[in-house]
Amino acid sequence: MDLDTLIITAFCEMDDAVNTLMARLPTGRLRQRGSQPKLGDSEVLCMEVIGAYLGLECDGAIYHYFRRHYAHFFPALPKLHRTTFTRQATNLCHLKEHLWQHWLETTPQRHDFGLIDSLPLPVCRFARATFCHRFRYEDIHQLRATYGYDHVARQTFWGFRLHLHVAWPGLITRLALAPAHHSDTAVAPQLLQGQAGLTLGDRNYHAPQLQAHLAHSEPDLKLLTPHKNKKYDPKPTRSRQLSHFRYRIETVFSQFCTRFRGRQVWARDGWHLVNRLLRIVLCHTLCFKLNVQFGNPPLQLAKLVQ
Repeated sequence: MDLDTLIITAFCEMDDAVNTLMARLPTGRLRQRGSQPKLGDSEVLCMEVIGAYLGLECDGAIYHYFRRHYAHFFPALPKLHRTTFTRQATNLCHLKEHLWQHWLETTPQRHDFGLIDSLPLPVCRFARATFCHRFRYEDIHQLRATYGYDHVARQTFWGFRLHLHVAWPGLITRLALAPAHHSDTAVAPQLLQGQAGLTLGDRNYHAPQLQAHLAHSEPDLKLLTPHKNKKYDPKPTRSRQLSHFRYRIETVFSQFCTRFRGRQVWARDGWHLVNRLLRIVLCHTLCFKLNVQFGNPPLQLAKLVQ
C-alpha cells in the first residue's frame, strides 16, 4: 500500500479501538468536564503513530508534517496551534497504554515463549552529564537519570535503561524504564510478573538469586540464559542455541533505534518521555498487527509502504 492508504487504515483501526475502549467507561467519554477538542482523539493518535513510523522524533515535527502534507485528511489541524496539538497528544498518554493492551489481546503471539533484554537510553552526552538538569530529580513518574554502563559501547552514560519483554515472534508485551544503574536482574522480576512458559535472556540474567526468586514467585515460568562467563561455559552448544533465538529481540531494538529513533531523548520530564515511548510501542504493535493481517513477515515494517 502507499502512505495515504496506511494513514486511512491506521485511522480506522485507531478509531474502532478508541470507540471500544470508550464504551467500557462508565460515562462513555474520556474527559469528565469541558467541551470536546476540535481535533478528534483518534486523529491525534493516528498522526502520532504514522509520525513515529516515519521517524519523526518530536510532537512539533509531527504537527508540521501533517499540516503541510495532509491537511486535507485532518481539516481541523490548520486551525490549531502547535502547542494545543502537543498538549492534547501528551494528555492521551494513558489512552495509548490502554490501546496497546487492547491490541495485544487480538494480535497473534506465543504466550508461552518470550524474550527479555534491556537497552541504554542516554539523556545527553556524557560530557554534559555534570550540568544537565533534565531528569536529575525524581518527578511524578519517579524517574531520575543516573550513571550506568553500556556493555556494547563499553562506556559510561547518563540516563536510563529501557527493559522490554517480547513475545515470539517479536511483539512487545511489556516495558519498564529504570535508572541506568539498575541491573537487569533487579528489573527482571517486574517484567516477568505473571508470565508463564519459557523466557530467554542474555548472560546478564544468569544469576542464582534471580533464579531462586522466580522459582518461588513465578513457578510456571522458566528463565533460560547462557552461562555468565563464556570462557568457562560448561554447555557452549546450548548457549549458542539460546542466542540463536534470543537475537530476535535485537531486531526489535534495532527498529526502536533506527526506524523510530527511540534513543533520541528530547523530553524534559517523565510525562513526555513516557508518552513518546508508548507512542513508539503503539506504532510497533499496530505495524506488527497489520503485517499479520496482510500476510507479510511480522517484523518487516517497511513492507507496509511500498
